[in-house]
Amino acid sequence: MFLPQEIIKKKRDNQPLSAEEIHFFCQGIADGSISEGQIAAFAMTVYFNDMTMPERVALTEGMRDSGVVLSWDDMGFDGPVIDKHSTGGVGDCVSLMLGPIIAACGGYVPMISGRGLGHTGGTLDKLESIPGYNITPDNATFRRVVKQAGIAIIGQTGELAPADKRMYATRDVTATVDSISLITASILSKKLASGLDALVMDVKVGSGAFMPTYEASEQLAQSIVDVANGAGVPTTALLTDMNQVLASSAGNAVEIREAVRFLNGEYRNPRLLEITLAQGAELLVLGKLAETVAQGREQMLAVLDNGEALKRFSLMVEGLGGPADFVARYGEYLPQAAVIKPVMAQASGYVAAMDTRAIGMAVVNLGGGRKVASDEIDHSVGFEQLCVLGQAVMADTPLALLSARDEASWQQAAQALRHAITLSDEAPALAQEIYRVIRK
Repeated sequence: MFLPQEIIKKKRDNQPLSAEEIHFFCQGIADGSISEGQIAAFAMTVYFNDMTMPERVALTEGMRDSGVVLSWDDMGFDGPVIDKHSTGGVGDCVSLMLGPIIAACGGYVPMISGRGLGHTGGTLDKLESIPGYNITPDNATFRRVVKQAGIAIIGQTGELAPADKRMYATRDVTATVDSISLITASILSKKLASGLDALVMDVKVGSGAFMPTYEASEQLAQSIVDVANGAGVPTTALLTDMNQVLASSAGNAVEIREAVRFLNGEYRNPRLLEITLAQGAELLVLGKLAETVAQGREQMLAVLDNGEALKRFSLMVEGLGGPADFVARYGEYLPQAAVIKPVMAQASGYVAAMDTRAIGMAVVNLGGGRKVASDEIDHSVGFEQLCVLGQAVMADTPLALLSARDEASWQQAAQALRHAITLSDEAPALAQEIYRVIRK
């Protein structure tokens, strides 16, 4: 029997904790026998003293095992259970396309996603733009949709990694969120509780990224790869660019619209396509559905072109309560804002820089995100047809098409967009989409 205060003291004095001590602490967080003050003290000692790699693995496994760990062994799947996760960005709707593509290539994707956080959009908020789509199905429905569609994107239930949910709430109010050890365990405990055979992690870099510097993003990516593999789940991480909005849109319904158009071949933003293919190809290799990354990319392009990926998306939407004909009539089903008009540039030049975070906050201020957890989301608002870095614009060239609930909020968001975009006389040198791939 361990005492929580002795575990905290040991970590305070910079001594490594045993796996048994960490697992005991995680169970205490989950069952309420460890107080909020003790969680806060533990988080602060980890923040200052960090954790060794074995401690990080033990914390991740302890939080994973604090609730239900899904098992798919009884489902008769003929392929691997695999998933991806992103640290979040602006216009990062990759999950909406990648899940169905992977399903069409033979994988099964039980994707537990989140809501928007700060300036970053949330996959669940986007999917709730679809009438009837249920992000909190019962377990039987979740399992059935994963089996039938190969993909189901839902929210975290209270049964999955409850220690993480409680610990995150305490970290959020005690200035201990930005610890790489704690971030790693928080992300992976939820993902590993999904019963995965393999995982690909997308860690963003740049002005719209969660981590403040390239070095911090790289440290987090390496930590995730080391810990996930240490916990028995083959994992690869990609460091990808978030110095501009990833898709051509940023919002909720606008990103669902772009995802459907991507899957049906109407329009595929080149950067979005590259990031989606890069993540998916790594996942197919990890899941043993492709022998090489090049082969994985070929398989993904094939299921995009033959309509199988679009079909999987449609099956998921219908299986989780959305309209059966959603992909055919998405324009009629998705909400439209009251004011929709382009934001014009006010000078000529090249788009040289983009404050991606500011654009994400403009979506939040439009009502497309939350300032506090209880805020209602306006699914109809956001930007479409966004300009890209390196693009030449003239005075009166549209920088984006902006959807807003009224004229006043349109004007405010238009001004925020113009302030977030820097024009110059010379075309900028463009960053690559993918900075680094970190494999085991």
